[in-house]
Amino acid sequence: LNYLSKYNLTISQGLRSSTDGSFSPEINKNFITKIDSARKFPIISDNALFDHIQQQTFKYFWDYGHPVSGLARERSNATPETVTSGGSGFGVMAIVTAVNRGFITRAQGLARIQTIVSFLKNTVPKFHGAFSHWMNGTTGTVVPFGQNDDGADLVETSYMIMGLLTARQFFNSADAGETTLRNDINLLWNGVEWDWFRQNGRKVLYWNWSPAAGFAVNVPIQGWNECLITYVLAASSPTHSITKAVYDSGYARNGGMVNNNNYYGYQLPLGPSLGGPLFFEHYSFLGINPTGLNDVYANYTTQTKNHTLINYSYCVSNPKNWFGYSDSCWGLTASDIQNGYTASSPTNDVSYLAPTAAISSLPFTPTESIKALKFFYYVLGDKIWGQYGFKDSFSLQNLWFADSYLAIDQGPIIVMIENYR
Repeated sequence: LNYLSKYNLTISQGLRSSTDGSFSPEINKNFITKIDSARKFPIISDNALFDHIQQQTFKYFWDYGHPVSGLARERSNATPETVTSGGSGFGVMAIVTAVNRGFITRAQGLARIQTIVSFLKNTVPKFHGAFSHWMNGTTGTVVPFGQNDDGADLVETSYMIMGLLTARQFFNSADAGETTLRNDINLLWNGVEWDWFRQNGRKVLYWNWSPAAGFAVNVPIQGWNECLITYVLAASSPTHSITKAVYDSGYARNGGMVNNNNYYGYQLPLGPSLGGPLFFEHYSFLGINPTGLNDVYANYTTQTKNHTLINYSYCVSNPKNWFGYSDSCWGLTASDIQNGYTASSPTNDVSYLAPTAAISSLPFTPTESIKALKFFYYVLGDKIWGQYGFKDSFSLQNLWFADSYLAIDQGPIIVMIENYR
């Protein structure tokens, strides 16, 4: 029988023995054959493997970057004109990584980021300094993300600004091109009116604003989730900052984001039951270093590590008995699934694992993440490794393997491997 295949064994009552006996009741058994444990690619050193994964994944942002704007396309299996502001911020950080690793030259990286920054500065509409979630990669016009969501997206803007500030710090020479880049980035950074998104002075930031519908979406940015970076940047803005009271009342919900329950032997300082999807610990921490970081609500070293270990332990314990879950094959976060998309977590586990979940957790759980990374590459590589690195997700239970790549999932793989290194 073939590896990793579904079979149905049927023995009907029409099968008769020599004495005219039959099977009663009829036998009908569905089963999946085991994983082929053979290594699909030659074994290389850990450092060489990190290089290989980063370089292949980087092609998503470099080779597949939009030819006019340089921005990252939202996904590989949708219209190539739709680019994403948040994913492009991750892509800028990926370009910095690529220069640092020698995948491209400093001049090449500078030129691409100059293209991106020029497009953002001169072509893309800004809404009180903020960017839309999606835009057209050629014209810059807004591509609506949803009903009444055709203007500012403050969270996506924060991911873009995080990437741009990373580039500003990296391209730090007196060279005229690098100096101009830093000045242009500062214009974009200083232009974001973070405090305006308090919606008439309330002690919370709001996610969206539409030029036609105003604050109709009316979603406050409250934690614990992927939005810590939004409040950190708003607090540190040199031109439109917020006060600590907005963070305490808005994001921290005056302590409402605190959890402190134990799951699988790990105390979880913040967030929903069992932690939620792992991107909560990825997006903001691409740029924020949680090591030694504390406030009155949490120790963020503990938060990032224990949330990941809870996610890992859940997959290892595998309470739903999904085929394939193990200490080498784990990681629940938002990803494509068969015929859709979902934010997978221990409380929303439908059998789909995303390589970005475990790999982007490398700085927090290096032992567990490296084991998963090697399993994904060496054992499942014939199924989930492709043109732009690891494909978005898979389900061994359903024998389904995505053919898609998403900017917001590929970017953290590159950047978090670099943060770990």
